Amino acid sequence: MPTVLITGAGRGLGLEFVRQYAADGWTVIATARSPDRATELGTLAQAAGGRVKVHALDVADHAAIEALAARLAGVPIDLLINNSGTMGKESFAGQGMKAQRFGTSDYDEWAYQFRVNALGPMKMAEAFVEHVAASSQRKIVALSTVMASIGGNNLGGLYGYRSSKAALNAILKSMALDLARRAIIVAPLHPGWAATEMGGANAPVRPQHSVAGLRQVIAGLTKEKSGRFWQWDGKELPW
Repeated sequence: MPTVLITGAGRGLGLEFVRQYAADGWTVIATARSPDRATELGTLAQAAGGRVKVHALDVADHAAIEALAARLAGVPIDLLINNSGTMGKESFAGQGMKAQRFGTSDYDEWAYQFRVNALGPMKMAEAFVEHVAASSQRKIVALSTVMASIGGNNLGGLYGYRSSKAALNAILKSMALDLARRAIIVAPLHPGWAATEMGGANAPVRPQHSVAGLRQVIAGLTKEKSGRFWQWDGKELPW
């Protein structure tokens, strides 16, 4: 069976990815910043009979990423899902469109968002590219957001989140071009406004529906679809 590596698997969409891929018989490498606190993930791993392997990882820690890649040397990874992300101290769930307004910028917090949302997936890809290249499916995806779409931005605000995810999209576009010669498919994915801790309880898309849709999109990714921006329901989004 294929193998998937999922970052930020301790809760939300990451946890749902683990649940669904494990249920389908995949080998799942699940990472979380604090696995000892990720009780649902631990329960899933115990129930999966060895198919779910949990590792501690903070994607803002590049040395930790390198160490995990070395620990997993020789393990083919069919699908790398860069799920970890942050909106920082002010989230859409907490403040809505009032978050990260013009004139209120916390630049240290902004830099941290870039380190997690943009640099983290880049470092993961560079560290695990040989693992992916050695697999059958050869796919690297990252969870982006429709808020990263410059063409679709008609509300403004959310400067840190929008810009860090737009940077992620630019990174993945270049990565798709650079890794095409190795037959590796790369794409940013918008999960919809999902009812997670980040999205808030009133969000219209349930995590299980979002992930089920994303899995269909991922399964349907081809070299022709690489380097393009996809929504969880299969719709292509503008840059």
